Amino acid sequence: MDVERLRLLRELAERGTVHAAADAMSLTPSAVSQQLKILQREAGVTLLEPAGRRVRLTDAGRVLVSRTDEVLAALDRARADMDSYRSTPRGTVRVAMFPSGAAMLLAGLITRAAAAGVEVLGRDIDQPAANAPGQLADFDVVVVHRDERDVAQWGPRIEATLLLREPLEILLPPHHRLSTRKRVPLRELADEPWIGVEGGLMVDDVLRSLAAISGVNPRIVQRVNDFRVVEELVLAGVGVALLPRYVLSTRDLVRKPLSGVRIARRIEAVTRTGATSRPAVNAVIRILKTLAHETVEHNTRPQ
Repeated sequence: MDVERLRLLRELAERGTVHAAADAMSLTPSAVSQQLKILQREAGVTLLEPAGRRVRLTDAGRVLVSRTDEVLAALDRARADMDSYRSTPRGTVRVAMFPSGAAMLLAGLITRAAAAGVEVLGRDIDQPAANAPGQLADFDVVVVHRDERDVAQWGPRIEATLLLREPLEILLPPHHRLSTRKRVPLRELADEPWIGVEGGLMVDDVLRSLAAISGVNPRIVQRVNDFRVVEELVLAGVGVALLPRYVLSTRDLVRKPLSGVRIARRIEAVTRTGATSRPAVNAVIRILKTLAHETVEHNTRPQ
């Protein structure tokens, strides 16, 4: 049964005449009568009966009016709920992050979003940044990292919010011949074995960039995606590696910036175009920006 026809029936019950109901609904009396006849056919029972020159509700009509009040009240509550979702952060936001980004940002995002009334369902997924548009089929926000020299555009259906730029440093074992240098020239690492990552991931892109701008082609002997495992291999002397500056180390290793070249990853939060109009998604993006800023501030604070 049509809700607007139910509303007409209720107006008739409250106002007593078809003319009064028509005036209240800004309709003609004939239009109201026609709609009420259609409602009666939809209900399959007699809702109105003659009462002199007027009509009155039958017992079935009165029952339907009482149910109509319940239906309209439920619709009002539903509209209020939808209005709240449009105006305040509520609901669940699904977020995917690359693993080291999740270690840096996910815990803070979950707890701060919860305080704002938003539930974050987070996943750590190690995929190339180029896969982010496909991941948005399953997630509301995808946090990616890219070589800062990567200028590929996302396209009109994707919005990207820059969270931070994070320099990459050389990770050396404690007694490496270059461990006492303030900065390490890339040319002095030309003959070193390197620990890389799977092709297509951020560190591999950075190593390719280094080779292109310096002519030094890193000799990769192992490819390991997990930075925790990379630390163990560097500590064992298997090779040197690149590590983002804000990634926490668990081993006593030496981290040095490269000299003569700038290398960094760019961390972005990617959404479908227009997704940030949803208050909950917008809140998640704001929290991510705040956490990223705090990470940079904490790591650049004078010791």
